[in-house]
Amino acid sequence: MSGNRRFVDTNILLYAHDDSAGDKRDRARALVEQLWESRDGCLSVQVLQEFFVNVTRKIAKPLDAATAKEIVADMSHWHLHVPAADDVLAAIGIHQRTGISFRDAMIVRSAAEIGCAVLYSEDLNAGQEYSGVRVENPLQPPNAGHM
Repeated sequence: MSGNRRFVDTNILLYAHDDSAGDKRDRARALVEQLWESRDGCLSVQVLQEFFVNVTRKIAKPLDAATAKEIVADMSHWHLHVPAADDVLAAIGIHQRTGISFRDAMIVRSAAEIGCAVLYSEDLNAGQEYSGVRVENPLQPPNAGHM
């Protein structure tokens, strides 16, 4: 692993830029800011693409393309994985072995390839490990599920 690198899934970035997301926005924004300052944040080209499409179309108050482009340009300074054909093949293997979606398998592959110990995601099961990468959901309130 490379230091304390942590991979951020698209959904976390979307919450960080969605003014209607309430507490999830606050949690996501704090995480993104922390990863920016520590230089431990990691992304893939896939995440940047998905972020742009979704932040300009699918959040309650979509951003205009120019604003979204500036955010993508800033995030492109993070540790970035640019998948190649071998990564697609490896992701197919992850998908076949684990049953997660191919999209999620590509995220896992990118996180593993860039040396991340942690993948922040709301979509995958928190606590699960794939290809040596542990999934954490930073949007869960503290003590979620503990009564």
